[in-house]
Amino acid sequence: MTQSRFRWKAARDWLWPFALGLAAAGAWLWWRGAHEHSAVLGVALVAAVLAAVAGNRAWQQHLIEAETPAAPDPLPEVAREMFERLPDPVLLLDESRRAVFANAAMRAVVGADYSRKPLSVLLREPSIQQAVETVSPGEIPATIECATPVPIERHFQAYVSRSALAPLTIVLLHDLTAIKRTEQMRADFVANASHELRTPLAAVSGFIDTLRGHARDDEQAREQFLGIMSVEAQRMRRLIEDLLSLTRIELNEHVPPSAKVDLEPVVRSAAAALAPLAQSENVTLEISVEQDLPSVVGDSDELTQLFQNLMHNAIKYGRSGGHVRVSLAAKDGMVSVAVRDEGEGIPREAIPRLTERFYRVDVKRSREKGGTGLGLAIVKHIVNRHNGRLQIESEVGVGSTFTVILPAFSKAGAAVTEVL
Repeated sequence: MTQSRFRWKAARDWLWPFALGLAAAGAWLWWRGAHEHSAVLGVALVAAVLAAVAGNRAWQQHLIEAETPAAPDPLPEVAREMFERLPDPVLLLDESRRAVFANAAMRAVVGADYSRKPLSVLLREPSIQQAVETVSPGEIPATIECATPVPIERHFQAYVSRSALAPLTIVLLHDLTAIKRTEQMRADFVANASHELRTPLAAVSGFIDTLRGHARDDEQAREQFLGIMSVEAQRMRRLIEDLLSLTRIELNEHVPPSAKVDLEPVVRSAAAALAPLAQSENVTLEISVEQDLPSVVGDSDELTQLFQNLMHNAIKYGRSGGHVRVSLAAKDGMVSVAVRDEGEGIPREAIPRLTERFYRVDVKRSREKGGTGLGLAIVKHIVNRHNGRLQIESEVGVGSTFTVILPAFSKAGAAVTEVL
């Protein structure tokens, strides 16, 4: 072995263990619960692996010059394995700003067919592209916060770093969506709760003052006021339950479900729970299911809540003595569930606002029926999380049809969502 080869072998022998040691330390810290600093640990792990990459590239270059020609591997197998284990998306770019590697988390963002595509195609965020162009080798990583409005709003903190040891640039994305949503949900919950609870709380407080005052000894008034107070208390309970449910659904809206769900038993379970209401409203609930209906990718509990809300509205606002018809069908890789009522219908100009929080076409009637104004908002966010669509058709004097369209299991399972 020549002296030159010996020096290269020695460098390789100590560089790889050093890099792997740093990577192992980062992984251990992550496993021990330091995930709140996941992005920093991710960058440290990336730097360690790049040191190993640089050593490997130098060793391969030496072999090319000294012995036989061989195409250097831009990312050795051990480095690929380490990147794959990172929970945050990582993208490696060559000198021409084209992708040479994306770990599993990044492939979920940009798709599996990423190789050799330019950054501008994979991540359409101008601030990230600018950081890649301006960051200098070996400097502290550039940090950028960015948001993607479609298909579902997500927030990221991007770390961009260029290696001083290898012609590679790293883009690491740390998902801040859950944190941002938690902050927004907290603010929305306080605002909505304080606004919507003010009326029933004022009513209950007023009746308590009355019962303590001149109606103290009036038996008839006391029974009447206690009945109203009970109704208002139930209204507050329903409102709080719907607010909590909506907050929980919105918090996880950016995380698509992954379970295989058969819709027929879900719909029939929701209908069975509403049978007493249908009977009290003198409404006949009918369900028809197409043969060989495919499954969908979904969350069975959320889907049950979705169809309960739609059928509950159809029963409440339908015609007494009429029918509510629920039909399940499949077409072109999609599964649809349509809920039709025979109610008064909805004015055309009101339809676009139906899924807004606390929007009511008829405020008085909604409150008389026990509505909170949140049912269709909950439906909308569940549909969004399931990558579906909600169609609303209505004719005044005839009735309304609410149709939920969801991807069938085979199609949804193979779908890739592009977020940047």
